[in-house]
Amino acid sequence: MQVAIDGPAGSGKSTVAKLVAERLGFLYIDTGAMYRALTLKAMREGLPLDDEDQIAELLERTRLELKSGPQTRVFLDGEDVSEAIRLPDVNRGVSAVAALGKVRQGLVMLQQEMAKGHVVMDGRDIGTVVLPQAEVKVFLTASLKERARRRALELQSRGIEVSQEEAEAQLALRDKLDESREIGPLKKADDAYLLDTTDLTIGQVVEEILSLCKKAMEA
Repeated sequence: MQVAIDGPAGSGKSTVAKLVAERLGFLYIDTGAMYRALTLKAMREGLPLDDEDQIAELLERTRLELKSGPQTRVFLDGEDVSEAIRLPDVNRGVSAVAALGKVRQGLVMLQQEMAKGHVVMDGRDIGTVVLPQAEVKVFLTASLKERARRRALELQSRGIEVSQEEAEAQLALRDKLDESREIGPLKKADDAYLLDTTDLTIGQVVEEILSLCKKAMEA
């Protein structure tokens, strides 16, 4: 069974998807972390983030691993980069890398290979491109102001000072880039369940998705 969870940055995708996977006993795959890890490597090597051929070649010599557990860890060529990929510089650069066609093609193939068992996968094009036949598709959203509040709190918890206004500006730009890219843009699949999380707790969102999964299993 495949559960696809999409939505913009700050909508709660990763947190919710991880909890849903734990409750179901499924593998959790954070596709955004894969793009972030590749972005981090490109930045370390000083590559232009919009150079499709160079970044695609970089992907070919990159080993990406996701290890589930109480905290999902992301490994880049054997190095745990779970914290490094969440830094502001990576936040600003990942949309450029994610817009590259050859890179998306390579990572989508890898993601589809990883999703052959019971899986909960989150991202921006899971229900539309990566797992179009998923039994459960959910598109999470929330107001820009609420998403900015969450992102600011998340960064501050890591010791990174950022105001809600700065977070809001960064998210608005990210939304524009993600929605306007030619390949795998951020959008709701026609058969996805739209869930606005603005006024919901994490627990309420998880229960709503688990209810959808239960109905799919019964069907």
